[in-house]
Amino acid sequence: MSLPHWLWLLVAGVGGGFTGSVAGLASLVSYPALLAAGLSPVAANVTNTVALVFSGAGSTWGSRPELSAQRARARVLAPVAAMGGLAGALLLVLTPSGYFTRAVPVLIGLASLGILLPRGTQERARWLAGPLLAVPVGLVAMYGGYFGAASGVVLLAVFSRALDVPLPSANALKNLLMGLVNLVAGVLFCFVAPVRWADAVPLAAGFLIGARVGPVVVRRAPPRALRIVIACAGAGLAVHLGLAAYR
Repeated sequence: MSLPHWLWLLVAGVGGGFTGSVAGLASLVSYPALLAAGLSPVAANVTNTVALVFSGAGSTWGSRPELSAQRARARVLAPVAAMGGLAGALLLVLTPSGYFTRAVPVLIGLASLGILLPRGTQERARWLAGPLLAVPVGLVAMYGGYFGAASGVVLLAVFSRALDVPLPSANALKNLLMGLVNLVAGVLFCFVAPVRWADAVPLAAGFLIGARVGPVVVRRAPPRALRIVIACAGAGLAVHLGLAAYR
């Protein structure tokens, strides 16, 4: 691998890790970077997922203060996220690609709008924070294991509506669970999918750096402004994917 190629993926990883830990949009940066580096769509997808394990590690590392108060909730939802990620990865390996192509832009667009809606009351939060929360978490995790573009935005929208917690806390829980999704899917892809390790290594290094910084920004940024930025970025990705899917 040439030095410019290595630096290109390292920089893309830093940008993707930061964007992912803040807004759940890591693949918006990293996936096109892998395509531009010459990888096929399938190889780019699985290589991106393997490298994203380090984004999850970095963002979880940076989110420790927010996660310390959510240990009980994390222990309940972590197995759900892991099983969903495994199911999605198996779907990618065993089924023809493109089944979810038309549904994904709509899902991302609705989630982006959902982030801007006011949070529910505390009573609603307690109701949705129970066993029912496992259903949307499992579905988002399955999508994350299958393809994953903006899956973090969707999960953040779920938590914004269901949990009576500040945005940094919801974002921290999102980072932890999506890290587990990518870990489970990435382990599977290591054995059965065409991972390009030479490209995964610099991307992963960049992810770790960028994702570590992201939670610090979320902790200090104005929540309303951050919600608007996340929603606009998610909506832009939804439009981009929708044009590609429906043209």
